[in-house]
Amino acid sequence: MKQRSAFLCAFVLSLAAAAQPADRLIREVRHELVMLPYYGVFDNLTYRVDDSVVTLMGQVTNPVLKSDAERAVKGIEGVTKVISRIQVLPVSPMDHQTRTAEYRAIYGFQGLDRYAMQAVPSIHIIVDNGKVTLVGAVDTQADKDLAGLRANTVAGVFSVTNNLQVSKR
Repeated sequence: MKQRSAFLCAFVLSLAAAAQPADRLIREVRHELVMLPYYGVFDNLTYRVDDSVVTLMGQVTNPVLKSDAERAVKGIEGVTKVISRIQVLPVSPMDHQTRTAEYRAIYGFQGLDRYAMQAVPSIHIIVDNGKVTLVGAVDTQADKDLAGLRANTVAGVFSVTNNLQVSKR
């Protein structure tokens, strides 16, 4: 019985040791992405870490941001491969106007304006051919609902998808 207990203890310790590099990679990938100079409220970068392989996903308005994200993550110690599934949104004057109007509708509203006070605001506004998607995190369900309502007030928008997550504190 003692030998089995020692084996289980060693197994649990080896699992914990294996989880530490993955946790470190997750933290470092997140840090590198949020520190990108052109990453802003109209971009959405997400990622998945599988062992030493990082898959980048999301949408960006600037092709340079896509290549910068790929390069930054490739430079992290322990990353062996980067798979990029980042979509570069089409250049469109209408979408640009919609982004600006959505920003004003959401961040210009009392109660939601506090989310704009961060280096990278937590409500991201993705506009693709007149379709708006809200992604990111808010503190309450009421804030999520309010952001969705405000996004729906912008003229010329075909649809609004509210994918905001309510933070669990």
